[in-house]
Amino acid sequence: MNRKGRVFLIAAIMLCLHGTSGAQQPPVQASKVSVTRHGPENGSLIIIGGAVVTADIWKKFTELAGGVARANIVVITTAAGDSAAYRTNSVEEVKRATGVQQVFLLHTNDRNVANSDSFIAPLKQATAVFIIGGRQWRLADSYLNTRTLRALSDLLDRGGVIAGTSAGASIQGSFLWRGDTRGAQILVGDHTKGFGFLKNSVIDQHLLARNRQFDLVGFIRKSPELIGIGLDQSTAVLIQKDTLEVIGASYAAIYDYNTIMGKGAGHVTKNDKGADTEDFTASSGPFFFLSAGQRYDLRNRKLLPDVPGKRPDTRSVVEISQRKIL
Repeated sequence: MNRKGRVFLIAAIMLCLHGTSGAQQPPVQASKVSVTRHGPENGSLIIIGGAVVTADIWKKFTELAGGVARANIVVITTAAGDSAAYRTNSVEEVKRATGVQQVFLLHTNDRNVANSDSFIAPLKQATAVFIIGGRQWRLADSYLNTRTLRALSDLLDRGGVIAGTSAGASIQGSFLWRGDTRGAQILVGDHTKGFGFLKNSVIDQHLLARNRQFDLVGFIRKSPELIGIGLDQSTAVLIQKDTLEVIGASYAAIYDYNTIMGKGAGHVTKNDKGADTEDFTASSGPFFFLSAGQRYDLRNRKLLPDVPGKRPDTRSVVEISQRKIL
């Protein structure tokens, strides 16, 4: 095993045993045993690959937040750095895109503040949270194992929605990808524990635009208990319980151990008449792409049938990849 493989394996084992963050905090204890394998028991996650958030993603977020009249949204800007504590542009963008006027900014890098009654008060009233992009390790340092993280989990428990883009996407996984303080090019770094809203998972973003589509393959090969999700820009996955649905302009990639190791869909099997048949619903390669409207069963690791009226985008992945990268 080469050095890179050993690093991946050691990090995955550490996650399974106790989870880590830059601050080496003990893991948050779940309030109850979950029957889902990956997604939240209640509520919804919208995990966005960065760049422009498309109108259909905003529409779904607003709907799940309770609609324009009822929604109460908290925008967490911590990932963007200290100056984001004073900038209101993210709040104004959420107001403009959703039509909701009850939108509040939440920002700290002080764990004592994150544990205070006054700081978490807006979250107790919120129906939705939007986590903006930046550096995901800032979110881990500020909120892991705090009352703020508990308040976010409580929001999901009462049926709310948590959305996040770029860094706000990756932090929603259990294993924190690109969490090193030295730069996002370090895949497994000094922060490896995410918020775990999507259990047993690792999430990458800006996938095709930054030519990252192969980065998760080796890690998932060494970490079969995790599901890998890669998101291109302006693309999201909506997750409710263990069902994933793609929304937006481009593609989401699924990284599953069985598929990577050649045990998943795409292989020749016998049909009910005994003839050879091949399942083309996924790839037998290291990952496979899903486009808008397609759904995936995270528990059983299989593609779900198309919903009538939600035809997936049939444009070539190569075409979109070249357009984004160039």
